[in-house]
Amino acid sequence: MSERLYYHDSYRTLFDAQVVEYVRNNDSLAVVLDGSYFYPTSGGQPCDKGTLNGVQVVDVSIRAKDGAVLHLLADEIWDDRVQGKIDWLCRFDHMQQHTGQHILSAIFLKVARAETIGFHLGRELSTIDLNSKSLSAPQIEKVEELANQVIFSNRQVRSAILTPEQIAKLPLRKAPQVNGPVRIVEIERLEITTCGGTHVSHTGEIGIIKITRLENRPRGLRVEFRCGRRALVDYRFKNNMITKIANNLTTGLGEVDQAVNRLRQEVKSLRGQLRQADAHLLEFEARTLLHSAEEHNKLRVVSAVFTGRERRDINWIAKTLTGQPGVVALLGLAGEKSHILFARSPDVNRDMRTALKTALRVLGSTAGGGRAELAQGGGPAADEKRVEQAIDRAKRLLLAQRS
Repeated sequence: MSERLYYHDSYRTLFDAQVVEYVRNNDSLAVVLDGSYFYPTSGGQPCDKGTLNGVQVVDVSIRAKDGAVLHLLADEIWDDRVQGKIDWLCRFDHMQQHTGQHILSAIFLKVARAETIGFHLGRELSTIDLNSKSLSAPQIEKVEELANQVIFSNRQVRSAILTPEQIAKLPLRKAPQVNGPVRIVEIERLEITTCGGTHVSHTGEIGIIKITRLENRPRGLRVEFRCGRRALVDYRFKNNMITKIANNLTTGLGEVDQAVNRLRQEVKSLRGQLRQADAHLLEFEARTLLHSAEEHNKLRVVSAVFTGRERRDINWIAKTLTGQPGVVALLGLAGEKSHILFARSPDVNRDMRTALKTALRVLGSTAGGGRAELAQGGGPAADEKRVEQAIDRAKRLLLAQRS
């Protein structure tokens, strides 16, 4: 097993080590060192970034059979000794997020009796899964307030590897899941818990904790949070966004919600007016089409092909046309996706399904169906002329049917 030196010093970024094993991993090479400050992916925390002798370390993992730390490299090196360099910005970010998670988990338990059942430290955001189904807004605010008080009081964070006998005497938040010596992390005057991750030495280094989102999950509640620089970046983005919105609405930051609500009401009203105007236009269009309908033995046949229109428009036109007696509506849409809709008035004895199948065959499609009084289907891209040909062939078949 490699000695996991980050247990003792999370702030070390440069170290020398002996290569004790080379491991071929598909087309890549991994090395095992006698001791490493690289944190391997585990416990919800991703691995460190960095280099060995200038070669990028692309992944760090724990080998299941013996617990050795594998350093997967971007290129091969065959040196007996290496100098490791930890990406400090990445390491410190993980330290902030992980210690912040400990603080939040402890306070969620105190404030809401909500126990942490899962943790994930992502590259951009981190989450805690709680066994609680819901928490109130005042509870969330209280947790956030108390968490930041712990940060501002700059409490010491200590770690140690203890025997089972020593562990048994401690008030742990969560019992250890392994036998033998266990590493514990203690946040002064807050909690002691088992953990193998990297942490800051004082809570003040976290800077700030901000809960940014809640999501109900099957097992409970997922809490999204950001600490330190991540919280700063998130605040900067949101502040820039709200400032732009306020400027566009020519209002103050404190009045943005009122301005947005007014705008929503205006949009809702305008949409209602637009729907009314569309309905009048479609009704006028339907009357115009009916006026130019072909007469066949007291049957009025309306055929038309549209482009750049919505399916709901031709549905509405068909419904309006067939609301009149003795009408058959043969309508089509041309474009990147063709569409056919055939409908008849209740007093007309014609089967629209048979006519639709004929039209779709012309378009090279079988995707359609419906009832005797209304049938529709889609086809591939087709221009107006192609759709007109499809409708015309269906119309000849339809008129040949016995009433």
